[in-house]
Amino acid sequence: MDVLRFLIPASLFLGGIGLAAFFWTLRSNQYDDPDGDSRRILTDDWDARPKPDTPEDGSGDAR
Repeated sequence: MDVLRFLIPASLFLGGIGLAAFFWTLRSNQYDDPDGDSRRILTDDWDARPKPDTPEDGSGDAR
């Protein structure tokens, strides 16, 4: 039972740190767009290899 004198304040302290970290993330807008990144990665708007520059009429540069 003597160990409870150490464990209870330690758990309250760690819980307070976790709660403070949670409120910090709320104030710094960490949860503004939780679904945006997961949907944004599935779009084809961005490609690792850029498309070659061609005229809009599709004629291209025949070399």
